[in-house]
Amino acid sequence: MITINDLNEMPLSEFVEKLKDIFEHSPWVVQRVGEFRPFSSRKDLYEQMITVVKTASKGEKLDLIQAHPHLGTRKTMSSFSTSEQKNAGLSQLSEAEYGSLLDMNQQYVQRFDFPFILAVRGKNKNEILQAMRNRLKNSKEQEFNQALAEIYQIVRFRIEDQII
Repeated sequence: MITINDLNEMPLSEFVEKLKDIFEHSPWVVQRVGEFRPFSSRKDLYEQMITVVKTASKGEKLDLIQAHPHLGTRKTMSSFSTSEQKNAGLSQLSEAEYGSLLDMNQQYVQRFDFPFILAVRGKNKNEILQAMRNRLKNSKEQEFNQALAEIYQIVRFRIEDQII
């Protein structure tokens, strides 16, 4: 755990290094946020992070979404993602569940051209699979916005876990 005061006082390069995994493989967000220091609280830091994303170009937002791993796959993930997916039961899927997840992931990517993103904390594998089924019915614009909303929730959880 690190304090807001520590984050406010450290050099920008250290700030980025400490928080680089808050946004999956997207340290550019933290780099930009660092320019807004000092922060008065975790909430202030979080709000600045979300503002940076909301004011980013559509291409940057798409890159942010694309940087997320596919749920349940065994590709390189941040330590945060690995832990979050394990706690949601995605590392203990049966062969049938894993096959279903891979199939829906493939359908999702074919339909939307980016990975399915869900803040999995507090959800079990059945809720995750159902959310994926439901969201496959959305429009691309709805899903783009939903992916960003899920990222914002993931970021909130990660800030709460890492910063006091």
